[in-house]
Amino acid sequence: MFISEVFYSIQGEGELVGVPSVFVRTSGCNLRCSWCDTMYASWHPEGVEKTLDDLMEEIQAHNADHVVLTGGEPMIARDIHSLTDRIKSKGMHITIETAGTVLPDGVDCDLVSISPKLKNSTPGADLSESWRSRHEDTRWKPEIAKEWMLQYDYQLKFVVSHADDIREIEEYVNETGLTIPPRKVLIMPEGKDKQELSVHTDIVIDVCKSKGYRFCNRLHVDLFGNTRGT
Repeated sequence: MFISEVFYSIQGEGELVGVPSVFVRTSGCNLRCSWCDTMYASWHPEGVEKTLDDLMEEIQAHNADHVVLTGGEPMIARDIHSLTDRIKSKGMHITIETAGTVLPDGVDCDLVSISPKLKNSTPGADLSESWRSRHEDTRWKPEIAKEWMLQYDYQLKFVVSHADDIREIEEYVNETGLTIPPRKVLIMPEGKDKQELSVHTDIVIDVCKSKGYRFCNRLHVDLFGNTRGT
């Protein structure tokens, strides 16, 4: 598998925030989000090829029973199903962080963290038109998110940079055709560092208070900054 990094840290986002976890970041993505904070795993994929044995050895070297598969987009990684089989055979909890654009196809997963991409993710003119079109055609797949939510415990996590984003979020939730409890909708301010996050925090807090959505902090950014391996 083409792997960007494997590291041991604490979960910084979502329902399991604060839980010590081993993170396996695959390299490669089917999207090109304008505000991506892991371009080394998406826009410009970097990494090394590792066998499943290599990965399991690294995962089990840490005192953790939670594993987070992230990216990039882990669901396009070769052998992702085999890796989750191996992890689950060790009795470990698996979180998959995905944009929700690829069907699960029976992958082992205890919590799927679906992060649908809104219009605010559309890349600018510095990216080729072919990639811009591909991003727009791929980023919005509520019917695929529905399949994930029917099969696994889930959280829906949205990045917000403008008040107008809230209408999009509600449209997405409605298009799944499911009754989604507001507490399962996590709203996260857009930003790669504390200063950027603070710019959008007030918008997010106001929305959470009015809609009953859950505020999603980025604890790892507060603790470590925007650095790899955290």
